[in-house]
Amino acid sequence: QVQLVESGGGFVQTGDSLTLSCAASGGTFSSYSMGWFRQAPGKKREFVTTISRNGDTTNYADSVKGRFTCSRDNAKKSMYLRMSSLKPEDTAVYYCAAAPGGYGFRKEYEYTYWGQGTRVTVSL
Repeated sequence: QVQLVESGGGFVQTGDSLTLSCAASGGTFSSYSMGWFRQAPGKKREFVTTISRNGDTTNYADSVKGRFTCSRDNAKKSMYLRMSSLKPEDTAVYYCAAAPGGYGFRKEYEYTYWGQGTRVTVSL
């Protein structure tokens, strides 16, 4: 059983940067592929990025490619999402998720564990 807790959300302006964190407890963090998803108001939750177990490979949604960077520190059992050049359309609740083994999961059903989310609001 893995517990995930996101933090770092907040209210920022267009063009600002923000870094989200996801802290894991329980389980063996390094055995899980990790991902970030987001859900904007009135919309379905969508894939943002995924990172391999050792952190050497990442994959991004087209909407965030070049602006967001995902990383992880297995020793700290943590994953991060550095968000730059934020836009109002990035406003959402951001969730981290863990998938046993594998890599490159972009679908919600492929992830077993989820955090409660952290809200990011980007104003004009």
